[in-house]
Amino acid sequence: MLHIKSLSEGLDLFKALGSEIRIEIIKILLEENGMNMNELASRLNITNGALTSHVRKLEECGVITVSNETSGHGNQKICSVHLDKILIDVQDETRDEDIYTTAIKVGQFSDYNVYPTCGLASSTQLIGQVDDTRYFSHPDRYNADILWFTKGYVEYVIPNFIPFNQKIDEICISAELSSEAPGVNNVWPSDIYFYLNDTFLGTWISPGDFGDVKGIFTPDWWFPNWNQYGLLKMLVINHRGTFIDGLQISDVSIDKFNLTSKSSIKFKFEVPEDADHVGGLTIFGKNFGNYNQDIDVKIAYSPIDPENAQQ
Repeated sequence: MLHIKSLSEGLDLFKALGSEIRIEIIKILLEENGMNMNELASRLNITNGALTSHVRKLEECGVITVSNETSGHGNQKICSVHLDKILIDVQDETRDEDIYTTAIKVGQFSDYNVYPTCGLASSTQLIGQVDDTRYFSHPDRYNADILWFTKGYVEYVIPNFIPFNQKIDEICISAELSSEAPGVNNVWPSDIYFYLNDTFLGTWISPGDFGDVKGIFTPDWWFPNWNQYGLLKMLVINHRGTFIDGLQISDVSIDKFNLTSKSSIKFKFEVPEDADHVGGLTIFGKNFGNYNQDIDVKIAYSPIDPENAQQ
């Protein structure tokens, strides 16, 4: 998912999509699940040179990816659609001065209970041995930029440094996620459960463990047959309920928690062993995957009503 936080931020994307032929390119790639440049040019009845210009504009905006594949006919450039959703904030709902933001590294979890296949890695090396759950307690785990497990959970403490005498109106958590298959498998569904302060918020079904192309930020030393990238998911808890990428997944609202500047906040990712799809979880940090971020958190707040100030 691509999250555009303002109209001006999305200007290049809007220009790229403002072309009938580029929209047709996206449709064909979705229909065919990818296609090489020669076949695509022939399908569109345009020259390779003209196609290259259109493909470059879509690639620069992150709509499609181009990878090199070796076949019996030499190297081929394969185009495929990269995005599953585009979320655009047309208007800010809250003022910037009423928002606290923070980022949590993937390895900075406060509690865990995981089962193999599992492991952690920093941007430069594996942390301990894979499939050995003891290394989830190793001090080096704080440097982890990726972690994965088949079932179980990891829980994080969200720093709460909003001003005193304020209440929390909305929490937005974004993270790059995928399933965890033995090796990789783009069709490997997994039920990812989300909890806030031990209250179940809802579920998102990860479609797979993606390894078809190298992640944009995945380091060169990483193993080619391991998890390469995930999907950027945005979970929002506000007064109306809980949402994933703008779609409501439950009626659990922020009002249930009565969070203020004094509150502790814990957030948990879980794949329960009794889920319909026990397909594991991979969490990608800043130095892995396709998005240059850790677990990003945004908290919107406002003054506590005077009559409740003493509570």
